[in-house]
Amino acid sequence: MSAQDTLDLLVIGAGACGLAAAVAAHDAGIQVAIVEKMDRPGGNSSLSTGSVPGAGSRYQRDAGIEDSPDRMVTDLMGVSRHHDADPLTRLMAEQSASLVEWLIDDLGARMGLITEYKHVGHSVPRLHAPRSRRGQDLVDDLLRCVNDRGIPLAVGNPTEGLVVEGGAVVGARVGGEVIACRKLLLATNGFAGNREMVARWCPEIAAADYFGALGSTGEAVAWGEQVGAALGNMGAYHGYAAVAYPQGSLLSWTTIEKGGILVSVDGTRFGNEDAGYSGFAPDVMAQGEFAYAVYDRRIHAIAEHEEEYAEMAAMGGVRWADTPQALAHAMELDPQGLAATVAAYNAAARGEAPDAFGRTHFNLAPLQPPLGVVRVKPGLFHTQGGLLVDADARVMRPDGTAVPNLFAGGGAAAGISGQSGAGGYASGNGLLTALGLGRIAGLRAAAEIQGRA
Repeated sequence: MSAQDTLDLLVIGAGACGLAAAVAAHDAGIQVAIVEKMDRPGGNSSLSTGSVPGAGSRYQRDAGIEDSPDRMVTDLMGVSRHHDADPLTRLMAEQSASLVEWLIDDLGARMGLITEYKHVGHSVPRLHAPRSRRGQDLVDDLLRCVNDRGIPLAVGNPTEGLVVEGGAVVGARVGGEVIACRKLLLATNGFAGNREMVARWCPEIAAADYFGALGSTGEAVAWGEQVGAALGNMGAYHGYAAVAYPQGSLLSWTTIEKGGILVSVDGTRFGNEDAGYSGFAPDVMAQGEFAYAVYDRRIHAIAEHEEEYAEMAAMGGVRWADTPQALAHAMELDPQGLAATVAAYNAAARGEAPDAFGRTHFNLAPLQPPLGVVRVKPGLFHTQGGLLVDADARVMRPDGTAVPNLFAGGGAAAGISGQSGAGGYASGNGLLTALGLGRIAGLRAAAEIQGRA
């Protein structure tokens, strides 16, 4: 294939990572195209709440919130502890404010700072999200930017493998054809949709239902291993403790963070909900098929501002009653158990006794009648392990050298949520590394091609 037929940057995957990379690379002056194996772009990004943390953003300053990358690193490392990609945590924190400002100011993303809550892992409000709290809105804004720039995007085109010459990636096989490229970005998400890979690396969550995008089947890990890439944090994943059943939508964790609780079929609590929606997922799994979220009308009124919650509630997902006993009957729970649980929890929230599970964040609790209940089940949303990358999003080998021409981001790359389990995931970690590494990869690819790096 002639040099003029060689694409500057080929992006494999049209989620937030791939779309952001393509826009950044195009605006830096190089030719870029995107291929996506599914029939529509978006992937897990479309299913998320669209939340991206930004430490020290101008939107925080406008709201009078003091924050910094150092504080964000302290917060994130406090949740994840040390892991295989520690330097990436610092990099993402330092890039986070400019990232959200780029999204909103330069790309016109319909996002704003969330001040109603901080969410898991953050000591101050720093999440920036679409007003709807729907990741699809963010994806649509990125797609608009891709379309406005005339960047080719081919959906329904699965990649069969990478083309490697002399240890360097020089293209990919797509639809039976070879696309030659100078640089290639793996933006294919993780392996949560691949049961065999989940059982191999994340066995504790392998039995849970998978609620993420269907295309997340681990190709990036397989291709990376073939070119000698290093893997990291392979046991880490993002779980969700409360998927409303049978509606299948996320029960907003605002319901729990603002003072709600989770109970088992016998009406009793089984752990400290302060662990967060991901960290608490294994606890919910241990209870059997279902758990039950209990909260009150005041908390419901806050959660109703989120579209997905409002739709779930409109479908009859929340049952209401004036007493714990009546609420228990509505869901066939043990009435005495739930009554005793609510009484003990409310006493702890009032400071009259220590909480049995060590919870310290009660917010609007004690709970007040009428009480609501939602049947929920735990789920797996995406994996956090993948290819180790450096500060330029280049895929690394175990010896510390980079695989020539190969970049990775988002779920294809090792994340910042700890080495294993669900407890290291802080709100927004997934989109932060997707968008952050995507943008970095696009800019670095352009710099290398233009001889600036």
